Amino acid sequence: MQTTSIKSKAASVEFKGVSKVYGGTVKAVDNVSLKVEAGELVTLLGPSGCGKTTTLRMIAGLEMASSGSIRIGETDVTLLPATDRDVSMVFQSYALFPHMTVLENVSYGLRVSGLKKAVVRDRALNGLELVGLDGYGDRLPSELSGGQQQRVAVARALVLEPQVLLFDEPLSNLDAKLRRQVREEIRELQQSLGLTVVYVTHDQEEALAVSDRIIVMRNAEIAQAGTPRQLYEEPADSFVADFIGEANLMDVSIEAVDQANGTAFIDLAGLAIRLSARNLPPGPAMLAVRPNRIELLPSGRVDALPGKVIKSTYVGNHMEYVVQLEQGEWFATSDDVEAVHVAGSAVSVRFRHPGPVLLPARS
Repeated sequence: MQTTSIKSKAASVEFKGVSKVYGGTVKAVDNVSLKVEAGELVTLLGPSGCGKTTTLRMIAGLEMASSGSIRIGETDVTLLPATDRDVSMVFQSYALFPHMTVLENVSYGLRVSGLKKAVVRDRALNGLELVGLDGYGDRLPSELSGGQQQRVAVARALVLEPQVLLFDEPLSNLDAKLRRQVREEIRELQQSLGLTVVYVTHDQEEALAVSDRIIVMRNAEIAQAGTPRQLYEEPADSFVADFIGEANLMDVSIEAVDQANGTAFIDLAGLAIRLSARNLPPGPAMLAVRPNRIELLPSGRVDALPGKVIKSTYVGNHMEYVVQLEQGEWFATSDDVEAVHVAGSAVSVRFRHPGPVLLPARS
């Protein structure tokens, strides 16, 4: 049977000054403005309670904004109920009907929309084919693995051809290897169909892997938005630096700034370092160093910081080290699993290119 193709009606999503207040005092989302372009995958990332899931639910119409406006495409949906918004959501729990077959689950939303049976069946079969479950239509959800159940939930959302597809922690119930596989499948589908996707997770590696852009949230507000590389390479502050990938953070002082080329000079225990000033003035600042940008060398080098390995751990494809320096304990990683620095050994510590990043001082 030739199935009908699933079409993308991708639309943008825009928040303007949106807040959500519970009980008159508890701000779950505080004056958030953002825009997701049509055909873009944007991830809302942050710790529990930061407001990311509430933001997602306001797009879906499952929560109503206390103030501000929400637009999907050219339509103001701020006051529209969920049933009048052209969006689909994939939930963390999958929310499949256990007594229905896979095909019946995928067909459900189409059937209640009043489409003809032949169209419903064709689109449902096409949805299953898209997610790699062609031939699984007669099975019950209980006969599928967790990853397969998640794919059924994705297919059920896709066949509705929504303007916006929403994912709420979709991989949290899967093991690590399966998470990697399913997130790649979601990303491939999104790109091949040109879908607008808003994706919620607290897993920074997942966010880096699937996103065109990431919006990091903290305390009901946006801490920083940008591409995965921008957030990893140029975090706005210590919170973002530590949340998007691990970072060794330390207080430093900017001795001087060369305004001509935007270079800052710092003195780290006698080691002179030049870094991008990132518009910071002379005075207190913070230094963020990614673990994979720390190089451990034999002790005694004058162009490095002296340190001592406290812990040395082999984790298969790389080594993990905890190193004691005058500045405190640093966490470092190395791809070299042959020339290992054992616990207790003295080392010299220096920075790989592009090295550390300067951040504003702690507030």
